[in-house]
Amino acid sequence: MAKVAIIGAGSLIFCKTLMNDFLSTPALAGSEYCLMALTHKRLDKMHDFVQRMIKDNNIKATVTKTTDRRKALKDADYVLVMIQVGGVDAFKIDYEIPMKYGVDECIADTVGPGGVFRAARHIWALMDIARDMQELCPNALLLNYANPMAICCWALGTVKNLQFVGLCHGVQTTMDLIASYTGCKKHEIDFTAAGINHMAWFLKLEKHGRDLYPILRRNFEKPEYYANEKVRAEVMRHFGYFMTESTGHLSEYLPYFRKNKKALDLYCDEPSFGGETGAYYKYCRDLAKKFARIDPLSIETTALQPRSAEYASHILEAHETGVPFRLNGNVRNDAYITNLPSGSCVEVPCYVDRLGIHPVVIGDLPPQLAALNMTNVNLQGLAVQAALTGDPEMLMQAVALDPLTSSVLTLKEIRDMVDEMLEAQRKWLPQFEKKSLRKTPVIKITKNVKRAQVPLDPALAIANRFGKLAG
Repeated sequence: MAKVAIIGAGSLIFCKTLMNDFLSTPALAGSEYCLMALTHKRLDKMHDFVQRMIKDNNIKATVTKTTDRRKALKDADYVLVMIQVGGVDAFKIDYEIPMKYGVDECIADTVGPGGVFRAARHIWALMDIARDMQELCPNALLLNYANPMAICCWALGTVKNLQFVGLCHGVQTTMDLIASYTGCKKHEIDFTAAGINHMAWFLKLEKHGRDLYPILRRNFEKPEYYANEKVRAEVMRHFGYFMTESTGHLSEYLPYFRKNKKALDLYCDEPSFGGETGAYYKYCRDLAKKFARIDPLSIETTALQPRSAEYASHILEAHETGVPFRLNGNVRNDAYITNLPSGSCVEVPCYVDRLGIHPVVIGDLPPQLAALNMTNVNLQGLAVQAALTGDPEMLMQAVALDPLTSSVLTLKEIRDMVDEMLEAQRKWLPQFEKKSLRKTPVIKITKNVKRAQVPLDPALAIANRFGKLAG
């Protein structure tokens, strides 16, 4: 049966969730699960817990552990990646340094300064994994859970013949919300969602052929609905479509919602809905402190639970049995969305069967949606190149294209911020070793400075001419 290599198995809660899903899937009976992490502390705990799950539930499966990634990848059929290079220590820098400069991030792992630096840390590791896979398991399917999903998968798409898909749960969890907002049952709704990860659009929402958008739009004009989804509601009201990411995430992908205190107070003032400053970093920090005191697996049951909303076990099941499964996956854009760049990462409907992943061709997105996506895609492309080449100037330029950052900082401030983040994170960024940003001193202009003798700007010349004529 299948060998499943899990890279980053020290992620205790998420790894436990996926292992529960795999062990609950009859089609995967007899499979081997190889857990890999860099250190033994969490790896040993996870390995022991999975062994107990297998024994207590009388499951036909084997589990092994290793700190050697190549050993884990050898002859694997599936590779799951859930790494977090630098852990909470790096995440702290992603959040705190930008905040010092005035860039107020909520999640800080997808775009913005935090997302660009997380991408630089992860792409270096992902490229190593991909190269090892080409040698040790060339036919394996890689399932990536590492964020920032779109940037990481764009980089993976540059690896020749690599079979991969990036997995998120934004679509399926948002569908739970849409069902409640429209008064429908989730399984009754036919939908098409496409765009980029964390900014995909529900292009179609129907029940028995009836468009549900009129109900959704009508309800979001009511205060009790609008209060739940201020950011997504505003975007839908002005651009026409509901999208897949929460208020906290979406508020930092666009320049409208976090650029000053007025915007924050108006759109991100409800902590219970995830728009607050540093929400995800603070959650991870507090969780890490808790886990330092308490072993989370010691209070978890080994009894198998119903499968979670994560796609991974369903993908493996479909690939092993040939029975198709539909998901929304992050893949290389090979003409699936025709008004987003070729080779970038798009999130589109996909079908998986014994032959692999089959993305669906969407064609053109509505132009306003593609334009909003492009504000993030431009950043993503530069972030990929910066991470692959180790070019610090391109790293700064990627951050400079970020919609939120550029709404609050000057280019000089962005350069200073990126320089400080780069110096603070060097131990996790080997591709930038001994490379630094160029220094750009402030040029002061006084009233008495003599201007260089150059031809006058034509527009100014015309304005001056008309000014004289008017005088």
